[in-house]
Amino acid sequence: MKKHELLAPAGDLERLKVAIHYGADAVYIGGPSFGLRANATNFTLDEIKEGVAYAHQYGKKVYVTVNIVMHNQELEALVDYLKALESLKVDAIIVSDPAIIQLAKQETNLEIHLSTQQSTLNKKAVEFFKKQGVTRVVLAREAYKEEIEEILRDVDIEIETFIHGAMCSSFSGRCVLSNYLTARDSNRGGCSQICRWDFDLYDENEKPMAGEKPFTFCTKDLSMLKHLPEMMNMGITSFKIEGRMRSIYYIATVVDTYRKVMDAYIKDPKNYTYQPQLELILRRVANRDSIPQFFNHKNDHECQYYNGRIELSNQDFLGVVLDYKDGMVTLEQRNYFKTGDMVEFFGPHHETFTFQITEIYDEDDQCIDVVRHPKQVVQFSCPYPLEYLDMMRKKTFQ
Repeated sequence: MKKHELLAPAGDLERLKVAIHYGADAVYIGGPSFGLRANATNFTLDEIKEGVAYAHQYGKKVYVTVNIVMHNQELEALVDYLKALESLKVDAIIVSDPAIIQLAKQETNLEIHLSTQQSTLNKKAVEFFKKQGVTRVVLAREAYKEEIEEILRDVDIEIETFIHGAMCSSFSGRCVLSNYLTARDSNRGGCSQICRWDFDLYDENEKPMAGEKPFTFCTKDLSMLKHLPEMMNMGITSFKIEGRMRSIYYIATVVDTYRKVMDAYIKDPKNYTYQPQLELILRRVANRDSIPQFFNHKNDHECQYYNGRIELSNQDFLGVVLDYKDGMVTLEQRNYFKTGDMVEFFGPHHETFTFQITEIYDEDDQCIDVVRHPKQVVQFSCPYPLEYLDMMRKKTFQ
């Protein structure tokens, strides 16, 4: 079977290492400028160098987003930036502006991937950008299954599609409401997520329209887990997870889940059986429902939250493993837990297991009952071997 790439987001070095630990074949990151996540931590050039070196030692790749819409005054600085990325040996840049494609081809030998910001949905557009020197096209999230199949059949180029994460209420980030209402330009990396806001509605006479809840056009998230084997058979090269601003727990859980499905199908496609309980794991790590969205042409009222919803912060993530030695796990706390709790440990190199905590020791080797301080480092006995960056969460199925 053709090699398929699982591509994960990384907002900083910690998340880059987590993504690789949990099975990502490549990560995409934002540099200090020219990217579309202005509110993310993003990487300095020194951090990009460190991240690339870390990824390459495990045979993984690093792609850098350079997908901003350019103004004239930025062109000179852009060339220096592209040359810097080339010197750092990044594996590709992700670009939307044709000017950046042209400059990258003229001034560097960087591999170029076309960003989803181009909203590419047809084979003629794919052919055009291939002629410009693009080696991979990240299709718009709005692509139907049949459109993807036709592009793959008629154009010899790598195709990347999104499989999980947030959706835009407009075409792949081309919304102008953020700029209009908050002066934060979504096409310059400053989206304020207007689609998540609550709105009061008025009729044609400017009279308030009463409803059960305020109106919103918040879009449900994307999840293609059930369709992943089908997409692999279509010949898609890379499967992309959205979320450079997401937590290490989110990245670990989503990458781990998709990795296991991909590996299970590759190992024995004839006898592969989908496990619906994996959807529950993904649902618990996010705060919005997730559906296949446009893939099967089902883009109707069920794809959005027109009557609003409450998005609660997930408290399942309890801690990340720092060390394991002589039957004792050293853990850095992320949420409250105590002795007697039934918890789960998951990681890329072992099956998820349930475990009851009996005794907890702080950094002074004092026995404590409750771990309540942010990032408190504690130890407790565990009979199952663990690895650095494995994670502990609340028991998934009560």
